[in-house]
Amino acid sequence: MSQSRMLQGPHIPGHEKPLIRLSFTSCVVGTVSLPLLGLTTCIFISSVFHFEDSTDTHCKVPNYLPSISASISLSPECHIWRFCIGLHSAPRFLVAVVYFNFYKGHFSTRFQEWLLSCLNFMCAITENFGVLLLTYVSSSETYIVHKEGFVLFVASSFIHMMLTCRLWLVIKKYSQIPEDGKSYHWKIRCLVLNIAFCCLAAYFYWKHNMFCETGSYTFFALFEYCVVFSNMAFHLTAFWDFKSREMVVISPEEYKDF
Repeated sequence: MSQSRMLQGPHIPGHEKPLIRLSFTSCVVGTVSLPLLGLTTCIFISSVFHFEDSTDTHCKVPNYLPSISASISLSPECHIWRFCIGLHSAPRFLVAVVYFNFYKGHFSTRFQEWLLSCLNFMCAITENFGVLLLTYVSSSETYIVHKEGFVLFVASSFIHMMLTCRLWLVIKKYSQIPEDGKSYHWKIRCLVLNIAFCCLAAYFYWKHNMFCETGSYTFFALFEYCVVFSNMAFHLTAFWDFKSREMVVISPEEYKDF
């Protein structure tokens, strides 16, 4: 399998000119950095300035870390989080389309992988919608909608990571590019960590609700952070997938009659 390393579409000399050139790796790093910066900022502000409100639960037992839902529901944390997610959502949709076209070029003659790439694209879109839903509908406003957004995000991201690893297993098998093998192995590591963190977060959430033990919700919050961070790390592997590609904004030239 050969790989194309350009993102630009067909160029017609004299009809189009590039307005902006940006390396795809810069776009990926910037896209992942926005929610990372937003989340860490919200957790810090909640822990320092709104500790009692952000760590309070129905059990009324000591808790030492705010959950993600609590830390993005207060003000000004919610505004910071919504700003970062709003900026990062459009590039996320773009990256999903780029990956879909990338897979379509690789698996045009492999029906099974082509179907998996279509499902993978749908999961990438629903994952982003899940993030937007849980972001703009806070747990303090409409808890059920916020919870469904979180479930949609976790389920879609898990399926997306599984399918991506399956597709890159095939790509790695036929590729002669070292970065493809490195990307695949890091995707597997991030997937395994994400599964482990999800299980630990679910366990401590169940333990907190069942027994109201001191520290259970703190561990839930800690592993909830790790779930999100491992998901971000997974998306960051696009750094190797499109290392030498560019994003180009092209404008058609104006024609004048003389």
